[in-house]
Amino acid sequence: MSILGNRVLRTEDAKFLTVGGNYVADIVLEGAAHVTYVRSNMAHARLTQLDLAEVRSAPGVIDVVTAEDIDMDWVEPADPMLNQAMMRPWLAQGVVRYVGEPLAAIITEQADQGEDAAQLAFVDYEALPVVIDPLASSSDETLLFPEAGTNVSFACGSSSGDALFEGCDVVVRQRLHNSRVAPCPLEVRAVAARWDADGRLTYWASTQTPHTVRDDLMRYLRLDQEHVRVIAPDVGGGFGAKIGDYPDELLVAWLARRAGRPLRWVETRSESMLSLGHGRAQIQDVEIGGFRDGSIQAYRLTALQDGGAYPRVGSVLPLWTGVMTAGVYQIPKVEFVARTVMTNTTPIGAYRGAGRPEAAAAIERAIDLFAAEIQADPAEVRRRNFIPKDAFPFTTPVGATYDCGDYVAALDRVLEAAGYDELRSEQRRRRQAGGERLLGIGVSTYVEITGGTLQGDYGSVEVQPDGRAVVSTGTSPHGQGHVTSWAMLVSDQLGIPFDDVSVQHGDTALVPRGVGTYGSRSLQTGGIAAREAAALLVERARQLAADEFEVEPSDVVFDKAGGRFHVAGMPSAGRTWAQLAVAAGRHGGLRAESDSKPSAATFPFGAHVAVVEVDSATGKVTLKRMVAVDDAGRIINPLIAEGQVHGGLAQGVAQALMEEVRYDESGNLKTSNLADYAFISAAELPSFEAIIQETPTPVNELGVKGIGESATIGSTPAVLNAVIDAMAHLGVRHMDMPTTPERVWRAILETKGAGRHQRPVTPRGLLATS
Repeated sequence: MSILGNRVLRTEDAKFLTVGGNYVADIVLEGAAHVTYVRSNMAHARLTQLDLAEVRSAPGVIDVVTAEDIDMDWVEPADPMLNQAMMRPWLAQGVVRYVGEPLAAIITEQADQGEDAAQLAFVDYEALPVVIDPLASSSDETLLFPEAGTNVSFACGSSSGDALFEGCDVVVRQRLHNSRVAPCPLEVRAVAARWDADGRLTYWASTQTPHTVRDDLMRYLRLDQEHVRVIAPDVGGGFGAKIGDYPDELLVAWLARRAGRPLRWVETRSESMLSLGHGRAQIQDVEIGGFRDGSIQAYRLTALQDGGAYPRVGSVLPLWTGVMTAGVYQIPKVEFVARTVMTNTTPIGAYRGAGRPEAAAAIERAIDLFAAEIQADPAEVRRRNFIPKDAFPFTTPVGATYDCGDYVAALDRVLEAAGYDELRSEQRRRRQAGGERLLGIGVSTYVEITGGTLQGDYGSVEVQPDGRAVVSTGTSPHGQGHVTSWAMLVSDQLGIPFDDVSVQHGDTALVPRGVGTYGSRSLQTGGIAAREAAALLVERARQLAADEFEVEPSDVVFDKAGGRFHVAGMPSAGRTWAQLAVAAGRHGGLRAESDSKPSAATFPFGAHVAVVEVDSATGKVTLKRMVAVDDAGRIINPLIAEGQVHGGLAQGVAQALMEEVRYDESGNLKTSNLADYAFISAAELPSFEAIIQETPTPVNELGVKGIGESATIGSTPAVLNAVIDAMAHLGVRHMDMPTTPERVWRAILETKGAGRHQRPVTPRGLLATS
């Protein structure tokens, strides 16, 4: 019986629950000094004076470095599609562009000495106009990079104007604000660097992509690959923000070479809020048109992405929003237009879902707005416009080819599990009775793309002389359960007991190449690579056994259950994995490797129902239920899949209800710590009702898709729709995230003042047929 598909407990957890993880800050580094950064307290200004004399003479200070000291090339924008004129210095030179931008690096014997010394820096600025609003930035009135001649770092798509909606009976338009959020990993960024006497660099980083970090260090420090070793130990959360690296991280390696001793840097929480890449931050204009029978004919999403002060990966993420513009719907005409503009704020990076949640949030609000306009049940409008199950593979009007899906089944399952009809009945009862506790029901149906870059990953398997197997993977887990899942895949192929399979990762000296962990890509790339390597190893072992038995390989039978190879018809005489590994030791060991080569992306999907109560007197929103059906193809370990769903739901709900990064008009961060930033906890969440549906993909041999981000994508619009639905009978048509008590209270107050109310909604199943 295969171990795949079983609820296997995570082998990683014992360490974390007992002795704890081993993070960068825990690395013992003899003789290490500490790096502290002097950071800008102005959002946009010319640097007229940077006096560090008192800093240099402060206790414990070893060295102080400014931009003029650094001989590395400036950091280019993260993608060649971005405006390459928007270069970033390692330390601010001439101009600062956001609060928190590093101005100088201080090296001290002790970490607290650096904090004290940084307070002694004297910085004189000449203030420049501050641009916080992307809409203001798009006018190019104030340029962050005058040499670029524009604030636009990226643009794609085109609009046909009103012609798109020609013939539609109903056209609904709405501006949406997909709020800026902070990733808030519990482990902040941290790096350490040590140079050996032979010029080799060992660099520790809290990163999702150690091989990318290695390559960047090679590039900027002009080193050969054999001279750079990058180690990502346990990583305490990433959520996309730790993809790749940051200038203030890489600079530590350069500083360590200059100082001639090991260095380490661990940011504070406030630094993390200021400098770790933020997420989302799109202004969206949705336009949707169709007929009163519920059929949708045209949809356009126009997105203005806030890129922050320097173009990182977040500036190009509208591409992924564009890919997923059409959602789960068979809409004949779809357009997507996007621009990214720079603002005097923290640069935008990837955050769980990275462009796809923005697409889902837009179209799922548009569907609800359309349903309200034609007085139809939003669940039924969705059902009417789904891509049929038999239409796959299906190519959308924006060019995405979906592999497979059963959207009707997902919607039916979530509505049944939630008791949707009963909820609507209870809602009508409450509205008729009056009262302050308003019931809202929100629906969302989503599809996302995983493995979209079509990059494979590395995997190898080696059997030791004691019969145990060691798996090396190019993925870099930080909570996803790869150690358990990859061991399951290899155990299933080799017949070696699960407990005898170990997995190593995150060390470029042990794993020669890899891409890393992000974009829900790992199982369908790294997992498959490990499985392929195990399959190759079986064939190598078969050849080795044939040599031992002096027969043809085709005559050798692999008894997976027993973990033995024997000649056909002679099961009593065989060789175990351990015996073959000993024999192979004379020839370099019993090992095989593979680099997976995905043929296409996969498209997980699902349907969510959120149930909220809104206190109309105070505006407080309480999430009462969160019911989620998520389909990520074949599930290797349901326990791990459910854990990913739960985490995704929590982060998606958080954006809808409470999380938002906020700046004042001068560009100062108002949410600079976890006292001011509303970081969600278990206290604000109900017990999730997660249902796993399996529709295997034909794209890969395992039938698997990604699941790490799916629940985030579906939950945010479901909760937002529920909050608005609770107030719909009062005339609230739309409100933006997050749905804080003040915003909800004001929305109710404004509708009361305007005397608005909503027309009745057609019950389920009563939409006119065409």
